[in-house]
Formats: sequence, structure tokens, C-alpha cells
Amino acid sequence: MKFGPVPLSDAEGAVLAHSVGLNGKRRLRKGRSLDENDIKALEAAGLSEVIVAKLDPEDVHENPAAQALAEAFAPDPAAQGLELTQAFTGRVNLLAVGPGIVQLDVAAIEAVNRVHPMITIATVPPFQQMQRGGMVATIKIISYAVPSAALDAACAQARAAIRLLAPQVRNVRLVVSDIEGGAGDKGWRAIAQRVAAFDLELPRPVVVAHTVWDLADALTAGESDLTLILTGSATSDIDDVAPQAVRAAGGTVARFGMPVDPGNLLFIGSLGKGGVIGLPGCARSPALNGADWVMARMICGVALSDDDISGMGVGGLLKEIPTRPQPRRAAASKQAE
Repeated sequence: MKFGPVPLSDAEGAVLAHSVGLNGKRRLRKGRSLDENDIKALEAAGLSEVIVAKLDPEDVHENPAAQALAEAFAPDPAAQGLELTQAFTGRVNLLAVGPGIVQLDVAAIEAVNRVHPMITIATVPPFQQMQRGGMVATIKIISYAVPSAALDAACAQARAAIRLLAPQVRNVRLVVSDIEGGAGDKGWRAIAQRVAAFDLELPRPVVVAHTVWDLADALTAGESDLTLILTGSATSDIDDVAPQAVRAAGGTVARFGMPVDPGNLLFIGSLGKGGVIGLPGCARSPALNGADWVMARMICGVALSDDDISGMGVGGLLKEIPTRPQPRRAAASKQAE
């Protein structure tokens, strides 16, 4: 591709690099392939040259290039939970067709971005929770065209590297333990809103006393694809009341604690055929916390290993919440006194 000013006599068929006003009557927009009438209009406006991009025979125009790359990332959009927009000014957006989380082949995406500086894709982070119509990724051909060989190489690397994982859980329940003077079912609506984001309904919680056996009885009294437990007193050990109750009900506890703040005091496990999440107290607030990340993955059928949760620490320092009993900044200031 050749870029720069050319005389109007040599501009037909080239791509206009910058928008040009025509005596205040109209404008020729950048990215337009100039035709005979455009050249006459430019001459009538008193111009003798214009800045253009002239494609070489082996170049692919930005729009078909962006469309081809988008289709390489999403060869079966419906099966991948994605919708592709039509290419415009070298850009195609990949949109979520419903609620879910984004699964990315990070290595493939990075490989595409290494092929040619003018071939780019930007995505949301891995496992980002999405709503219907949310932008999952945007493909942009920065220049007006790219070499066909580079485009072919990028498409070969794309290999269907993006998909939206839809909710797999059909029903969710919440069991709450309470202590004297405790919060009761406060926070239920915030948790229900999280569940509703996946087109699921959370019934009012079952509230019981904060004892191993009361919780265990409540857990065995019903079944669910996903059981959420919110305790009146924070779970501070893998052998605390709530994890003990899960085991007493015949379930297992796979992990206690996560390197996400707020959200440290979370545990995960299983009960029957369903999963279990022991929620941290910060889940009572609608503010983002570690439980959001875990809940989103489990609702969408993604198994969580120790390594998965350990890896959440990078980027896991989340926004401070006003309800925190011991705010980080306040605690640090007090220690400095």
C-alpha cells in the first residue's frame, strides 16, 4: 500500500485518507474509494491533489479484511454465542447473544496481534461476565488495507478462539445462617440480582440458626444445581460452621479462601450433583467481589481448580467498598500513627 498526496489525475480508485469538505456543501468521508464523480467534485472545489492510500495488487481492503478475520474467530457465531456486526471503517465487533462468560484462547489472540501491526483484536478479560448485546471483542484493521499474506496468517491463528459460555445451571438456592442480632437475610436482593443477570431466579432464602446441624438439615432438605451459603458469622477456617455443615450433609469442600479482596472468606464444594459456594460477607453488597467471579464460572459450567482460584490474585485487588468494617486505607493510616 502506498500512502501520501497524489494529483487528482492519479487518485481515482484510491482510498481517501482524510475527510475533505467541498465548498461547505458536502464532505467526502475518509475511507471512501474515490470514483470519477468524486474526482470532478474535488476539482470543482479547487483542489489539485489529495492524500490517499493506494492499494497494491496483493492488498486486501480494510472492510473485507476485518470481516474475514472476524469470521475466522467466529466461524459458527450461533454455536459460539456471538453475533458479528458488518464491517465499517475496518472494524467488526463481536457481541454476546445472551448472558454468560467469555472463554478466550489467549495464546491464539496474542498470536494474531503479532502477525502485523495493522491487524488488531481487543477483547474483554477472560471469563468476563457479559449481558445480551455486550461487546466481547472488536477487530480493527488500522490502516486502509493489509497484505493478503498477513491476513491469511492472522486468520490461520484465530482458530475460533472466542466463545460465550451460556449458563448451565437451571436453579439456584440460598441458605442463610443467622446469629442473635445478626443480619438475617439482609443482602438477599443483592445476591438475587447477581443470579438474575444470568436469567435465573433466586427464591427467598431459607434462614436457620448458625450451627452445623441446623445448616446441614437445611442443606439436605432440598436440592439445587447450585447452593449458595451466607453465614451470620464469617467463615474463618475450613473447619468452621458452614464447611462442616456441607460435609455433615454429605457434601465436600474443595477449597477455602481466595486471593481476591474483597472476597477472601469464600469456599467452594459440592453437594449431591450440584455445586456449593460459601459466600463471603461482602456478597451482601452489590459491589464487585471475588464471589462474583466464582459464581459466574460455576453458573456457566466452568470447573474451578485450586490453580484457577490462585490465579485470580493478579487483578484481584478490587474497589474498596464503604461497608468494609476495617477499610484498608483506614487500617494503614492507624498503623502509621
